[in-house]
Amino acid sequence: MRYELFYWPTIQGRGEYVRLALEEAGADYVDVARRRGGEQRMMAMMANERCAPPPFAPPFLKANKLVIAQVANILLYLGARHGLAPKSEAGRLRLHQLQLTLADFVVEIHDTHHPLGPTLYYEDQRRQAVTRTDEFWKARVPKFLGYFEDVATRSRGPYLDGRRVSYLDLSLFQIVEGLRYAFPNRMKRFERKIPRLVALHQRVGARPNIAAYLKSSRRIAFNTDGIFRHYPALDR
Repeated sequence: MRYELFYWPTIQGRGEYVRLALEEAGADYVDVARRRGGEQRMMAMMANERCAPPPFAPPFLKANKLVIAQVANILLYLGARHGLAPKSEAGRLRLHQLQLTLADFVVEIHDTHHPLGPTLYYEDQRRQAVTRTDEFWKARVPKFLGYFEDVATRSRGPYLDGRRVSYLDLSLFQIVEGLRYAFPNRMKRFERKIPRLVALHQRVGARPNIAAYLKSSRRIAFNTDGIFRHYPALDR
């Protein structure tokens, strides 16, 4: 089966968590909006009243007749079918719970540069962004990444859920990678507090399928339109 992934064509954004899972699984997929006419097709699907309900926003995944939206929901589906999640129901729910927690963190990352909302430019809220970012690194990063560091500490294997890589490991790789891009100075100072997550990042990045993907043209570069944005004023 060929999957169809629908997401914005010029940013990693939330679609990158799905791309990483598809790449690690070696799945056959097409990044629809990066093809000619694909973005228009994506918008048409979001307005299609025959979908019950249509996706609220990308990313969403088309798998035969299924249309699945929301990152954690897509990963729950892919994980069970491509060996990226535990086989037991309890294990799958545990992983889904952790992914939903990570989704909350992604929102807070985005809000560092857009604390007043996405309809305003960064330049229109720069003063508030500095304040928000300072609080983010003082209280929120230690809370979230400290939590996942604790989860990694309790793991009985090299990955967060044991001996096999999961979609959560791939998502945490993206979190570390993105924070290094957006806040290189702050992240460099903080990484000594999360050695297991740093080791996990290295382990995931060295996996053959992921390493090949990162070097390919399929991997969109970080830029100032995505979730992770580097603004020197926020990386003091």
